[in-house]
Amino acid sequence: MSSLLTLFFAPSFLLFTYFFKFQELVFIYILISLVFLIYAYIKKKKKEDFIIVGIYLVLLLIAYFNNSFEAVKFIPVFSAMTFFAIFLHSVIKKNELIYKFTLRFYKKNLSDAEIIFLKNGDLFWSIAIFIYAIFLLSLVYFASNNIWAFFSSVGWYIYFIVALVIQIIYGKIYAIKMYSK
Repeated sequence: MSSLLTLFFAPSFLLFTYFFKFQELVFIYILISLVFLIYAYIKKKKKEDFIIVGIYLVLLLIAYFNNSFEAVKFIPVFSAMTFFAIFLHSVIKKNELIYKFTLRFYKKNLSDAEIIFLKNGDLFWSIAIFIYAIFLLSLVYFASNNIWAFFSSVGWYIYFIVALVIQIIYGKIYAIKMYSK
């Protein structure tokens, strides 16, 4: 649910600014966020869904009461920082999110070196997400609204795929060989 919000929020918001007054549009998005929160509560969704939608809601309220488009532009930054915090917490507490996620979808047996590599994956992702959050922050201040909308939605998925490819190539070429010694 939160990934749908992330994908469509920025471009749809920017598009609808041509058809609605700013505060009307923000109010509509506040209502949509409330519906998402109620849905997440009824369906007993993960706490991450509540956090992301809660961030949207708080920043939309700030944007509404301050009549500030910049507050809206901070929503993807805070969403990225939330994921950064989740991965950083996983690094500190050794929760091994990437390893556990991989086990859910990859049914083949992993070598000991692959397991070590995956257990260390949370650090890579916390750094990758932090870099993207800084990039998004720079877009708030220095980019056009169209560039902001692209990188706050589709750009995130492109960045995610590139980061994933980098992690896989690094793992195959260097890390797994290093851990298997």
